[in-house]
Amino acid sequence: MPLDKNKKTSQNLARLTNTIRQLIQSKQGPAAIRYGVTLVILVISFNVFNVLGSYVGRDFISSIEQKNATAFYTNLILYSIVFIISSGIGSVNRYAEERLGILWREQLTWKFTANYLSERIFHQIIGSPGIQNPDQRITDDVKTFTTTTISFTLLFIGGIFSAISFSGVLWSINPILFLVAVTYAFTGTLSTIFLGKSLIRLNYDQLDMEASYRADLLHIRQHAESIAVTHREARMSVRLKSRLRKLVNNFRKLISVNLRLSFFTNNYNYFIQIIPMVIIVPSYMRGEIEFGVITQSALAFTTLLNAFSLIVTQFQSISAFSAVVKRLHSLETAMLHAEADAKQNRESNFSSDEISFENFTLYSNDRSKLLVDNLNLKIQRKERWLFTSPDEIVKLSLFRSIAGISNHSEGRIKKPNFEEILFLPEQAYLPPGRLRNVIVPAYLNLEVSDSEILAELQKMGLETLVRRYGGLRTLKEWNEELSLAEKYKIAVIRVLFLKPKFLVLDRPGSSLGKFEISKILKLFHKLDVTTIVIAKDEETVLEYDYHLNISHFGKWNLSSSHKVNKE
Repeated sequence: MPLDKNKKTSQNLARLTNTIRQLIQSKQGPAAIRYGVTLVILVISFNVFNVLGSYVGRDFISSIEQKNATAFYTNLILYSIVFIISSGIGSVNRYAEERLGILWREQLTWKFTANYLSERIFHQIIGSPGIQNPDQRITDDVKTFTTTTISFTLLFIGGIFSAISFSGVLWSINPILFLVAVTYAFTGTLSTIFLGKSLIRLNYDQLDMEASYRADLLHIRQHAESIAVTHREARMSVRLKSRLRKLVNNFRKLISVNLRLSFFTNNYNYFIQIIPMVIIVPSYMRGEIEFGVITQSALAFTTLLNAFSLIVTQFQSISAFSAVVKRLHSLETAMLHAEADAKQNRESNFSSDEISFENFTLYSNDRSKLLVDNLNLKIQRKERWLFTSPDEIVKLSLFRSIAGISNHSEGRIKKPNFEEILFLPEQAYLPPGRLRNVIVPAYLNLEVSDSEILAELQKMGLETLVRRYGGLRTLKEWNEELSLAEKYKIAVIRVLFLKPKFLVLDRPGSSLGKFEISKILKLFHKLDVTTIVIAKDEETVLEYDYHLNISHFGKWNLSSSHKVNKE
């Protein structure tokens, strides 16, 4: 067990070191180094003035006890100067700490975001066991990680310098007091770990439960109209109540652990104020030390004990921080595995100028139903294909498999890179933004003029759309503003500008009529784009080169013709 703990500790340190190295090597690196060095200097300076203040404070209190007015005013001035300088150092320290925190947060958040969006990782890890609410981890957990890491690091550095500085002060006053401080801190640390060891797991679960509850509330906001129309409020109420009950029960456990931990740490902190008095005051009463030494010893004892007792004083924060570190690590690990799998899958299933199904067998999500049985065929450039099936699940699952977002299959589908094969789902999705940016890919922005966009919109019968919304640069939530047909046509225009080698359309009949579909397919055929239409109903009366029909129990047959009649 100790070996496992040592291994985990070394792994955590290695991960932290790697994260810091990535920050230093990023574009935020030079500024982060400047703020980091500044913070170390400020921490050292603050401790120097703390030690100096202990001696000035000792003489200040002694001058009062001796009724020495000259010494009193002299030490008062010195004491004020020390306070002013220490206050200034503290303010600058906070500013530098916050600036370093936001720099690190920017770098780390974008690193996670970029990884999240690459290789379609977001789709692969959403809903994965142990990776709930990745969005909350990328936002809240990264923020907590960066700020808390900096805070703990500064506390640790400050604790080292405090221990070094005040160990000498306390030893010079009374060696026994120094030994008591070390023993007291060691005992308190062990007791705190024993009493609060379950906090890490409880905090981890609490973060996930809070995020899940927020996610359901967000779901209600996003689907408010549908929920209201279909009277699903009762169902959502049951779901939210269940999540809230689990959240509250876990929080009650947190409160119970925090209660016994707080009881111990509060008593621990209170006795810090009494112990130095018990040991030092007898020496003052015997006339062996000045009165000011009592206050100096109390300050030195408290400061030294705080340096030795970071686990005791910060255990609740450490446990919450440990949960955050664990969540971020599990997210990063899942991303790395998903990225490696995606790259390996893409490389092993790459084909430059064709889509080929090799011994391809497709199952339903629970693998209880055979959807496609041992399909073998090749789809070449400039061909027009029609896929039909009486089963809607077959159509959707086949589309998802070709797109590479379903893993319930055997065999292989070899296809070109992402840039050369595009997919139009049954209901087209349009991101928010300017209409022009929704239509034209960013890398083609300078090559496509407004007049070209307007011409394509006119061909699709959408010329009134631009006037309706006030131009191509209007900012809107287009997915909510437009009808199914309008969204689908705009998605088609975008594909026309992209000019892929292959295009797969999933049941376009859900959004468009058969003549509109025929018109669109002719446009793509002129551009030598290979089209695969997964049929809904009306599409089957159109012209194709090949027709693949998948019947019950995964059986399939392939026919070649120029006219495929509706079955």
